[in-house]
Amino acid sequence: MRTQVAIVGGGPAGLLLSHLLHLHGIGSVVLERRSQEYVQQRVRAGVLEQGTVDLLRDVGLGERMLREGEVHRGVYLQFDDERQHIPFQELTGRAITVYGQQEVVKDLNERRRRDGGQVLFEVSNVAVHDVATDRPFVRFTFDGVDHELHADFIAGCDGFHGVCRDAIPAGVRTIYERVYPFGWLGILATVGPSSDELIYANHASGFALHSMRSATLSRFYLQCAPDEPRDAWPDDRIWTELRTRLGTPGWTLHEGPIIDKVITAIRSFVAEPLRHGRLFLAGDSAHIVPPTGAKGLNLAVSDVDKLAEAIADFYRTGSATGLDCYSAACLQRVWRVQHFSWWMTSLTHHFGGPNAAFERRLQRSQFDYLRSSTAAATTLAENYVGLPTR
Repeated sequence: MRTQVAIVGGGPAGLLLSHLLHLHGIGSVVLERRSQEYVQQRVRAGVLEQGTVDLLRDVGLGERMLREGEVHRGVYLQFDDERQHIPFQELTGRAITVYGQQEVVKDLNERRRRDGGQVLFEVSNVAVHDVATDRPFVRFTFDGVDHELHADFIAGCDGFHGVCRDAIPAGVRTIYERVYPFGWLGILATVGPSSDELIYANHASGFALHSMRSATLSRFYLQCAPDEPRDAWPDDRIWTELRTRLGTPGWTLHEGPIIDKVITAIRSFVAEPLRHGRLFLAGDSAHIVPPTGAKGLNLAVSDVDKLAEAIADFYRTGSATGLDCYSAACLQRVWRVQHFSWWMTSLTHHFGGPNAAFERRLQRSQFDYLRSSTAAATTLAENYVGLPTR
C-alpha cells in the first residue's frame, strides 16, 4: 500500500489530521486498533476552546457542534461553600463550548466517509519502520492479512499507550513526567445539569467538578485515590460526596441514574522532541495534561493543525521549514498548557502529606485573590478559553 501520510491512530487527532490533509489535496490512510463503535462511544473530554470551535467550523466540521453544543461564557470556582463566577466573555471576549469528544469523533468519521477517506479500524500488530529515512513504512494486520503501508510521512496520533513514541530512540527522546497522588472518579448520569456553568469545587473532603453533556446528561468528577476500585463507590456514596463537595446555601444538586463510572490516574507527561526523521507525534502520544484545565483534546487539535500546515507547505513549495519547526512550535504551547493545568490542579485538589494544612491556606489565598483581582481572573480566563492557535 502507498499513501502520502500514514496516520497511526483514529481518534480525534488522527481523524482531524486526515481531514485537514484532504482539504489540501493530500492523501492519507488512518490505522486504528479499536473498532469504530468503541472510538465513537468513549466518554472523554467535552470542553472545546474558542480556537478549537473556530477551526472545526472553518474546516466544515461545525454544523452539528454549533447546533447542539452548549456555549459557556464563564465558570464557577468554589472554596468550601463559597462560589464565585469567572466571566470569560466579559474578561476576554471569548467563550468555551461543551461538546463531547465522542461527538467530535462521530462528525469526523462521517466526514471522512463522505469524502472517501481511508480509515481502517480494528488493525493489529502495528509497527513503524525506517522513520529516520525518507522511505518510512508501517506494518500492520487487517482482516487477518499482513500489510505494509509506505508513505512520505508518518503521524503518530495513537495515544499515550501507542507504539509511535517508542519508535523515537531512547537516546533522542526525553521524557518529563509527574504522577499526581490522586485520581478522578468520572461519573455520567442521565440527569439535567444543576448549574448553568461548570463548577470547580475545592472542599475539605476533596475536589469535585460539575460538568454537563446535554440537557439530559451530566458529567461529574470526584477526587479519589488513584488505585481505588470502582466498587468502593456505590451510587449512594457518590451522590452524598457530590452534595457535600458541591453544596452551597440555597443550591440543589439534581440526581439521576448513573450510567458510567471510571477511575483515572492523573499525570503530566511530555515527550520531546515531537519529531524524529519522517515521524511526527501529535496529541496524547506526545503529551498528557491533568484534565483540570480541560486541555487534552484542544492541545491535540492545535498539534495537528500545525502539522497539516507544515506538510501542506512541503508539498506546495518543497520547503521543509514548517516540518523543521513543528516540534518547537508545538512544545511552546504544550508547556504553557502544562503550567496552566498544573496550576488549576494545585488550586483545587488536596495533595495530603505533612504540608496539607499549609497548602490549603495557600489555596484559600489564591481563591480570595481571584475574587478580588480582575488581572488574576483575566489570566485564568484567557488560559481557559485558549490562547490564540495561529
